[in-house]
Amino acid sequence: MDNQFTTDKPIYLQLIDYFKAEIISGELPPGSRLESVRDLAVKAQVNPNTMQKALVELERMGLVRTERTSGRFITDDEEKIKIMKEEVAEVEISAFLERMKALGFGKDEVIKIIQKK
Repeated sequence: MDNQFTTDKPIYLQLIDYFKAEIISGELPPGSRLESVRDLAVKAQVNPNTMQKALVELERMGLVRTERTSGRFITDDEEKIKIMKEEVAEVEISAFLERMKALGFGKDEVIKIIQKK
């Protein structure tokens, strides 16, 4: 976890995006245990309250669960992870298409370029 935060959105939202990417990519496998809030905050070079806010939100989303005596874990629900992966892909594709549109490319032109790859 590196401290490459931008000023365009709150740090806790950037932390949520980081954890989503780690879950989607399998870097944080289903059921894996997370480090303590304090340890995660130190690694990310953020205030523990900021990390806690991100983890609470991930828990609200159902991507993380807390077991009272054992700590926090990534969800075991692979269907939820699959759905999140598709949602993230849709956001990324929409942003890409908007950038291409701003450059003057039509949808058919973009498809042709992608098919060449």
